Amino acid sequence: MATLRVQEANLLVIVASLNSPLLTLFLSCKELNRFLALELNLVIAAPISSSIAALGAGPQWKRKICNRTIVTFALTFLTSSQAILIVWSKRAGKYEYSVTTANFLVETLKCFLSLAALARTWKNEGVTEDNRLSTTINEVSVYPIPAALYLVKNLLQYYIFAYVDAPGYQILKNLNIISTGVLYRMILKRKLSEIQWAAFILLCAGCTTAQLNPSSDHVLQTPFQGWMMAIVMALLSGFAGVYTEAIMKKRPSRNINVQNFWLYVFGMAFNAVAILIQDFDAVMNKGFFHGYSFVTVLMILNHALSGLAVSMVMKYADNIVKVYSTSVAMLLTAVVAVFLFGFHLSLAFFLGTTVVSVSVYLHSAGKPPR
Repeated sequence: MATLRVQEANLLVIVASLNSPLLTLFLSCKELNRFLALELNLVIAAPISSSIAALGAGPQWKRKICNRTIVTFALTFLTSSQAILIVWSKRAGKYEYSVTTANFLVETLKCFLSLAALARTWKNEGVTEDNRLSTTINEVSVYPIPAALYLVKNLLQYYIFAYVDAPGYQILKNLNIISTGVLYRMILKRKLSEIQWAAFILLCAGCTTAQLNPSSDHVLQTPFQGWMMAIVMALLSGFAGVYTEAIMKKRPSRNINVQNFWLYVFGMAFNAVAILIQDFDAVMNKGFFHGYSFVTVLMILNHALSGLAVSMVMKYADNIVKVYSTSVAMLLTAVVAVFLFGFHLSLAFFLGTTVVSVSVYLHSAGKPPR
């Protein structure tokens, strides 16, 4: 009980630092606060503890652990609000703005933020071999592949809502958990233990169970197009994530903002082509920002910060951490929905979150020996 109170207090401090009245409100509920404290402790504290043991007593381990903690919390928080903002940006059930221009602005903002961070590094540390922006053809030639994959995946993220509702989207999104695990093994040649494979299956079952409610039962009758889009999104998300992690860690000393800059430059280029192909007439006749609202701007900002958080997770942790952070964010989204949409927490929700907690623990404890 004492441990729960400490976790409860720590969690409220974290939320207060985020300056979010909504989250502070729902965390004031004692039972939910205790539940989320346990959930976040399992998904973040346990992996961090094992990371400390793995890193040893080197001079930089504290900074690495701090980086992992911050980006994991940030990614969880940003992802939990991502689907809600996409739905809110629609008017009368459709997007009045061009989704290709929105994606272009996301890539542009990420590129600008990476440059700003890089400029700060140059000011403090000077220009070095690892943080200089100039590069070679061999180094930069690997970035178009993940940039193109993310382009298609991000566009599908908007269009899939034509076939499923938000709960259905959350359920189908779990398909990328398995694809990430398989591709992680195939591409990076990382061995996953039998316990970790079992943890993947439990995670899928837990997240699905947590999201089930009477309004989402019809996900089983999702049109064929919706299922195909979900499967394609899962494969694209898994392959792009694992491939990007391989790029980031191929040269670990390379400044992450330089790596991000080149990835986002290609992302801007591909999204510009998408605008020309798909929305050129609409942009020319109605304007680039036609149909934009305050919620649209928030959504773009959210996507940009989420992308940066994902890249940092891949640099300082791994793509598996991203998957688990995203999965916990799904559960947080359901809790926030209690106050936004009057969503009623069901027995299935609490059972699902329990399964997810066990899955996270098994993944951390089941790492194969090096």
